[in-house]
Amino acid sequence: MTNPNNAVDELIAATPDWRNATLAELRGIILDSDPEIAEDVKWRRPSNPLGAPVWEHNGIVVVGNILKERVRLTFSAGASLPDPEGLFNSRLDSKTARAIDFYEGDAPNEAALRALIASGVEYNLAKKKPAKSNKK
Repeated sequence: MTNPNNAVDELIAATPDWRNATLAELRGIILDSDPEIAEDVKWRRPSNPLGAPVWEHNGIVVVGNILKERVRLTFSAGASLPDPEGLFNSRLDSKTARAIDFYEGDAPNEAALRALIASGVEYNLAKKKPAKSNKK
């Protein structure tokens, strides 16, 4: 079985130009934001053989996408998360998801991004279903 961390390493290494360093920096922020967050690569297909890095804690928190002129972080429950710093700048019309597009030269607001990741984890944990009781 492939180590998910190696798959993300390979994806970053295969990413061209400035997007490589941007994705690596964002990955570091995400992993440092929650000690229990797990990463994997999903959705590999012929048009995107490397897939997309996904970070999960009790469900998907954020997905990374390498696009032609930007790196995108999509928060699957972004519409339900507080964003006091106004990081979300894409997918604003979605009923559930919100995204942050990073262009060449953009510096991530690390504190605000960490807060969004923490909110995403909290959101996922709050929707966790309680264990069923065998009592009648």
